[in-house]
Amino acid sequence: MTEAPRLASLDAFRGLAIASMVLVNNPGSWKSIHPPLAHAEWNGCTFTDLVFPFFLFAAGLAMTISLGRRARGGADRPALLRVLLRRAATVFLIGVALNLVPAFNFPGFRILGVLQRIALTIALAAPLVIWGRWKAALAAILGLFGIYLVLMLGVPVPGADGLVAAGRLTPGNDFGAWVDRGLLGSHLWSRAKVWDPEGLVSTLPATGSLLFGVLAGEFLAAPPGRLRKSLGLLLAGLAGLLLGLALDRFLIPMNKNLWTPSYAVFTAGWSCLFLALFHGILDEAPPRLQAASRRACLPLTIYGMNALFLFVFSGVVARVIQSVQVGQGPGASTLKGKAFAALASLPLSGENASLLFAVLFNLAMFAVAWAMWRKRWFVKV
Repeated sequence: MTEAPRLASLDAFRGLAIASMVLVNNPGSWKSIHPPLAHAEWNGCTFTDLVFPFFLFAAGLAMTISLGRRARGGADRPALLRVLLRRAATVFLIGVALNLVPAFNFPGFRILGVLQRIALTIALAAPLVIWGRWKAALAAILGLFGIYLVLMLGVPVPGADGLVAAGRLTPGNDFGAWVDRGLLGSHLWSRAKVWDPEGLVSTLPATGSLLFGVLAGEFLAAPPGRLRKSLGLLLAGLAGLLLGLALDRFLIPMNKNLWTPSYAVFTAGWSCLFLALFHGILDEAPPRLQAASRRACLPLTIYGMNALFLFVFSGVVARVIQSVQVGQGPGASTLKGKAFAALASLPLSGENASLLFAVLFNLAMFAVAWAMWRKRWFVKV
């Protein structure tokens, strides 16, 4: 079977996701952030709230383009499933190890996290990617959303405040938070202690976010039709935005911490729009425009080809510079504190100094990505 050409739009979209994630995760000071670069306080959606769903969408798209194509080409499907489950287990353990850095506080370390959520969604979606097609993925999305809504809106549970009720979608008082407290105990997110933004129940609709990427992959892998693929993605994206807003208004609020269906659909809409843009200019454009677009998007492509490694590496570096102490006495600070103090002394607002630190940190990570790309070092798990 002839191997299909690599999707430049996938690498660029994945690069956008990881570059954005590194940017929003590493401000100079969490107290000085421009509003779009901070998560919504609870309900709502900012630019930062789009980043993690982009990553999941890209993961689903990549699974379909690579392993899904191999499954349909006659590869050993149980062997492919083992590959995906082994990959998911590896990613989960890397996430746990990252949570242990730098304190290695085993009694109170956080079990869940971003990588762990990616791993769990990959494991849940793997059979559908290997044995199913777009109809199975769509049915799974509807089923996962339905189960989530019944649990979150219909099952009464005691909240962190002791009140027993159903459908309380406030911090620590929802069904998912109750499950996480019962199963994870002291191993929850330390900033909240009674709930976790990557909790177990909210992993159900988060898997839907990955499966939206699977649907996009199925669409891109289908034979060409009268409708250009980028136009189809554009229309799907607009539909996702409208449906997400309708669900937010009439069914359940848009909320990243709870990963509500309205949030999953709305962010999938944005994912389709960005993918439509990249696919239109990088994969479907006339040769001259395509070549120019690929040169312009090369930094994102470079980032996207080692996305998982760069996320982990940036997380380790961020934790190290926040823990290494510089100096003694009243002037002592962390390595990050010293660096940000130098930027804060410039004639900039606190928010702009914090953003400058994030941009410089991102450029440092890109330098690593560029060096790896030049040497053709691509880290796979």
